[in-house]
Amino acid sequence: MAVQRFASALIIGAALLGAAAGGAAPRASGTARPPARLDFEVDDPLNINRFLREGQVAGHLLLRSEPEPRILLAFPAGNSGVGLWFEKGSGAARWTLDGAPRPVRARDARGRPLYGIAAEATIAAPELIPRQAVLSSIRVLRDYQSTGKVPAEVSVAPAIAGRTLKWARDRLDGAAGYSLTLEVTHGEVGHGRISAAADGTIGLAITGLTGETPLTPLSAAGLLDDSAAPDPAARNTLTYLAYREKLLAGSWRFDTYFGRDTLISVRLLMPALSPAAVEDAIGSVLARLSPKGEVAHEEDIGEQAVLDHMKNGGVRSAAPVFDYKMIDGDYLLAPVASDWLLHDARGRARAAAYLAAADGSAGAGRQKHGAALVENLRLVLASAAAFARDPSWANLITLKPGYPVGEWRDSEHGLGGGRYPYDVNAVLVPAALAAAAELADSGLLTPYLEGRDRALFAGAAHLAEIWRTRAPSLFDVMIPNQTAAAAVFSYATTQKVAALPAIAALGSDELRFHALALDGSGAPIPVLHSDEGFALLFADLDSGAVDRAVTTLMRPFPAGLMTEVGLLVANPAFCPNGWQAQLNRNAYHGTVVWSWQQALFAAGLARQLERTDLPGTVRTHLLAAQKTLWTAIEATRSISNSELWSWSFSDRHYHVAAFGAAAADADEANAAQLWSTVYLAVRPPTGMEKTP
Repeated sequence: MAVQRFASALIIGAALLGAAAGGAAPRASGTARPPARLDFEVDDPLNINRFLREGQVAGHLLLRSEPEPRILLAFPAGNSGVGLWFEKGSGAARWTLDGAPRPVRARDARGRPLYGIAAEATIAAPELIPRQAVLSSIRVLRDYQSTGKVPAEVSVAPAIAGRTLKWARDRLDGAAGYSLTLEVTHGEVGHGRISAAADGTIGLAITGLTGETPLTPLSAAGLLDDSAAPDPAARNTLTYLAYREKLLAGSWRFDTYFGRDTLISVRLLMPALSPAAVEDAIGSVLARLSPKGEVAHEEDIGEQAVLDHMKNGGVRSAAPVFDYKMIDGDYLLAPVASDWLLHDARGRARAAAYLAAADGSAGAGRQKHGAALVENLRLVLASAAAFARDPSWANLITLKPGYPVGEWRDSEHGLGGGRYPYDVNAVLVPAALAAAAELADSGLLTPYLEGRDRALFAGAAHLAEIWRTRAPSLFDVMIPNQTAAAAVFSYATTQKVAALPAIAALGSDELRFHALALDGSGAPIPVLHSDEGFALLFADLDSGAVDRAVTTLMRPFPAGLMTEVGLLVANPAFCPNGWQAQLNRNAYHGTVVWSWQQALFAAGLARQLERTDLPGTVRTHLLAAQKTLWTAIEATRSISNSELWSWSFSDRHYHVAAFGAAAADADEANAAQLWSTVYLAVRPPTGMEKTP
């Protein structure tokens, strides 16, 4: 399940990151004026998602309809939330939101400030039977949604007075906590249930509050420059997720910092982001590095941090806890930083001053950005040395011991059981090494290098070349044409999709592609995947490699990844049946469409088309692929800011299906996702852009 991506690996002391906990903020970005009220809605077949941000109040109200109704309010402050799950109903009644939600500023019984949202809603259902209220960290709510379990320490019973039900408690360390109040405005309360009025509807006044410290919102004007796409939905989503302290990964399930998400989003948004926004985002990553230079994947703050500390020694502390089990972020930081500091004119002009500035952490541990970046580069160079001496699969970068995840496909089965991911080893490691060499040659790092670093950094370009030329071929998969055609036909039959267009696209040659990963014995896992987008954007490829990568992805599914509803992120047609079942259209990283992966591929195509050394036939092929890809992106523009989506197939066509709407879906998608807003900067070619 996707929840397994968030296990905590390392605890950091309270002195290190006041900003992450909602304390000391990094350097201000944007305008001095308070951001204007932000209020927008995102709906899907089962959910109403209403986002509100005004002053110190920021919250996401989610109303999920039957058969399993739910009320949830998620707050960026402390990554906290309150939710109420109801027993499964027999109907398909939908919620109606009655008017705009209102910001609420209140005080608890001890006079401490609380912030939240009030709203009125109606549901046409004979009754609602409360099953479980959860008031805590979003991590706790997310785990309850997936497992049905909640820590005993955070359980709370309702107080019922007349037609009002209220759940409230302090945070576990005694700090101001959380509150959820339902007032039945239409219907009755009794016998453990809320019953409809005579007209068959229930009306509720809902108020959710958190005592966590509010974040400092950024205005839209402080985020984007004039080159950004005029897409109101994407602008609203990005603005809601943007704060001085950090960019949030998404809502409702990821209302906090994620290192990988921040770096990928900043790289793709970079052409349209303001300099201050780019630098604050990169600074948030630098401020959370481990002492070894590892990029933090996620942070536990607020009550989740308290729970972590109680589990690991019994101290009720809210000091942030950082997760360093992922490996891809370690190799994303350098190329993203290099793109800004060396290859963007705005960043280049500010580079020396930025590196000399201190990060936003609190206390004596504050460190200059340049020194923190060097720590990460030392990790990159040291970890790459073994493969440079002996370029065999055993010296590739592997997932950390004890973890089945380590890069963006971080659900339990996302890598098909692999231990050595393609994207990390074939693309990100050589890109990080090349960036280290560039940064060292620029002289920008000189003030932060120690004597021991000179030889280490001098060899970076040589390491990069070995990784670039030797690592990708270890992932080669070659399947005879007839075997590939038979696999496509068999898989298409089981999935009840069209086989003939896919088989025709195979041509007469053997099928070649890069494996998703290598298993623990070095054998390639033959899952065809979308991570070639990383290679197109970050790697130095010859024209033949570019052409093969694009051909592989653009073939119709299930020979390739392309469908009318987008580019799928995985195709297990050439795997054993067991993995086909694990990586299906209900799986978080299966045959589904992730919005940002399409943007990554589009940005990679655009980068390759900027080259002047491509043969005419390759350039023509890339232009055709670009047109096909953008046609699919534009066809799904209305959902492009969500995390991912699935599909159905009927009448010889693919149709969008909201991920999480089907009972078999592994999880549910976020209505607002940071790296899905990147189309504000990743733009279609001239003549293909549509007005939102």
